[in-house]
Amino acid sequence: MDLIASMIDSHPSLEGDATNLRNAIVTAYECAQICTTCADSCLAEREVDALSTCIRTNLDCAEICLVTGSMLSRVGSGREEVLRGQLRTCHLALRACEEECTLHAERMNHCRICAQACRAAREALARLLEAEPSPHQAELRQAAH
Repeated sequence: MDLIASMIDSHPSLEGDATNLRNAIVTAYECAQICTTCADSCLAEREVDALSTCIRTNLDCAEICLVTGSMLSRVGSGREEVLRGQLRTCHLALRACEEECTLHAERMNHCRICAQACRAAREALARLLEAEPSPHQAELRQAAH
């Protein structure tokens, strides 16, 4: 986190506090890693056939979180419409993964952890959108809800 924070804070296009942006980036990347490991853990379970939806949902969410973290790391302007679409997609993927993992959370600790990571990433994204000064602020906020 310290290097990500330093890098984001050093960006010449940023003015003011970048805490929400840093948190959204870090939680997106963290969630991608956790979703990937959850999918791998599901593959190691005895009932792997019953977890195929969870595995696919984990892997989709991981990829979408990676792309979202990368897009948020490119701080420059002029891409609100594309970013808005990506944030909407990320929100949907996080919600779907959280819901799917919650179904298995009582029996599998890795799914419980994954559901928590997805929730944390959705909340960090929402905080970023609520604080982000932008001409499209209201539209961006809608993408997170």
